[in-house]
Amino acid sequence: MLVPDTGEVRVCRLRMAPVEVFGFLEGLGSLRAVYEAGPTGFGLARAAQRAGIEVIVAAPSKTPRAPGDRVKSDRKDAELLARLLLAGQLKAVWLPPDWLEAVRHLARVREAVRRDLGRARQRFAHPATELALVDLLAAVDGLLARREALDERLSRLAQDPRLWPTVARLRAFRGIDTLTALALHLELGGNWQRFRSPVRLGSWLGLTPSRAQSGESDTQGQITKTGSAIARRLLVEAAWHYLRRPAIGATLANRQLGQPDHVLQIAWRAQHRLHRTHQRLRERNKPGNVATIAVARELAGFLWAAATAP
Repeated sequence: MLVPDTGEVRVCRLRMAPVEVFGFLEGLGSLRAVYEAGPTGFGLARAAQRAGIEVIVAAPSKTPRAPGDRVKSDRKDAELLARLLLAGQLKAVWLPPDWLEAVRHLARVREAVRRDLGRARQRFAHPATELALVDLLAAVDGLLARREALDERLSRLAQDPRLWPTVARLRAFRGIDTLTALALHLELGGNWQRFRSPVRLGSWLGLTPSRAQSGESDTQGQITKTGSAIARRLLVEAAWHYLRRPAIGATLANRQLGQPDHVLQIAWRAQHRLHRTHQRLRERNKPGNVATIAVARELAGFLWAAATAP
């Protein structure tokens, strides 16, 4: 605990349930509290809000730390967070509603199953024995069954009235069907409006180039890869679809049924612009993955426009 008036640091270790922690904090009078995002989740912050205590969850990747500081402990971390909170230098993460976080957990389970399935399938090149091959085939069958069950459950959850309006808009874009739209919406915390511009969204997704500028030197490097790796992967996969010429087939037309005209216009402009971006960068002999990343960044901007449109 940091006393603002004196700068005094008071340290105590609490070994009690969250309810008892709140009782302890309330006894200290008016205060602000902070902890870093991590495996403890958002439960403590939500409980604090219900108790009327201001608790923010800080983004670890945005917490300033001295490059030469190689000593890490709970006490040092707590003191650093307290001082940064007092100085207003902490970046708070978005606190999603508990119901949305529950759906996101399920979507991330499906992502884990997808990775496990990919690894299992790639082990067939040189099976050591027939028994090993049979075991791997059984693993693939089991993972496929799990994925299908999760797909069916997530498809029904996507129709929740709190999710479907935005999911339906995202489905109007080429390369984005229900599960992709749902996962993107969940990874963004169900709130696209918190990004004031598509540029900020692209930066949060880690799709912008890193930059090193000093004096007259200004160098761009690989993309930053911050934010949600799941959302970034989904956007990159969808970006490949824009290699084809702009068109609206039967499947896409069916997904677009009932959507506002201005959303459909955004999706149609996206097809033309992103296809041109693919072609232009490839004509300049840019590697395919570089062109696709650029298209994914622009696609995120079009999705933001559709999700935040009236």
